[in-house]
Amino acid sequence: MTFTAEHELNWAGTYAYGATRILNPTSIPELQDLVAHQPKIRSLGTRHSFNPVADGPGVLVTTLGLPGEVVIADDRRSAVVSSGLRYADVATELEAAGLALHNMGSLPHISVGGATATGTHGSGVGNGSLSTAVRGIEFVGADGELRWVRRGDPEFDGSVIHLGVLGPATRLELDVQPSYRVRQDVYLGVPWEAVDGPKLREVMGLGYSVSLFMNWGDDITQMWVKSRIPDNEADIEVPDEYFGAPHHSERASFIGKEDNTTPMDGSVGPWSTRLPHFKIESTPSNGDEIQAEFFVPLDRGSEALAAVRTLSARIRPLLLVTELRAIAADDYWLSETQGQDSLAIHFTFGKHPDEVEALLPQIEGVLEPFTSRPHWGKVSSLTPEQYRARYSRMPEFRALAEKHDPAAKFGGGFVDAILER
Repeated sequence: MTFTAEHELNWAGTYAYGATRILNPTSIPELQDLVAHQPKIRSLGTRHSFNPVADGPGVLVTTLGLPGEVVIADDRRSAVVSSGLRYADVATELEAAGLALHNMGSLPHISVGGATATGTHGSGVGNGSLSTAVRGIEFVGADGELRWVRRGDPEFDGSVIHLGVLGPATRLELDVQPSYRVRQDVYLGVPWEAVDGPKLREVMGLGYSVSLFMNWGDDITQMWVKSRIPDNEADIEVPDEYFGAPHHSERASFIGKEDNTTPMDGSVGPWSTRLPHFKIESTPSNGDEIQAEFFVPLDRGSEALAAVRTLSARIRPLLLVTELRAIAADDYWLSETQGQDSLAIHFTFGKHPDEVEALLPQIEGVLEPFTSRPHWGKVSSLTPEQYRARYSRMPEFRALAEKHDPAAKFGGGFVDAILER
């Protein structure tokens, strides 16, 4: 991994894009014209990926400059949103209309198009990734023409997590629901015994969304429980302790500044102000970091954690924080949670590229018995062959990409290697 200030960088400043130019059209017709006339072009979101998934040998194009629209359906069960909108913008619009999404990621500052194309997620044993809210996607095809793929179409399950190889997405139709309220509570010093065996699923189901934070020391340093408040109740009772871990009634922090995080004092507020980890109006996280994340079957999550703990002495000097989240299974061909409820083991490392690069094969080695799947936008040492082996529908996805982009206009080194083209 090499990071050069001479090139355009990702959000954290830890990946330098190798594309020749980055273009930012301000209308869909302008985007269509660019796509039709560029021999190589790939989509770039809000630059929150830590690997080359969005990079390519030609130009990169963003949809961040397209008109930002949130159009709510008459039945108030769905909304069409511009792909370049950040979740913060969409959440604000929906909440003002008395509506909500089923979940949010830890950062509300990521784009809807980029997040859903890579399988980005929140937490909750009953909650699918952000991609599972997608009902339809409008793509710009290789010839510059627009096309929609909708839920129920034969190609839909292969098109939602598309890694940009089906063309730039301009608009997405998302499931929405009536707005709801959430409270967020923090417990400190959860013992490792609390996540042994089947207890892990129980712990991850203590709230609507649960996150565990740790540094691979003697205990799990923080547990954040986000509880959905029933419509007929003003609030709910929460325990004073879980597994001996006391309830913490003041603001807590796991990385960066404490005042960046959403309220976690047990107060009740709209879903949009509690489900993300970071406030909509603040600068997110720490920056200047490298992220890796691995998905394993939730019911084997306790075994996987025990395996990673054998490397704790090597992990801790490089680590800023680890977060554990649970995600429900789905059927998308390239989903990190395809076919299995999953535990996501997330590492936020400091900017130590050489050391992290040397550590990744060791982490992935101990996770090999669980056939872990790396997040599509995070760093990994897996070979293209190893990526392919983790996705049984990869041949079908390759055929889908060849159908809609036979000249591999939307290709790049990372995705082309995985698709063997």
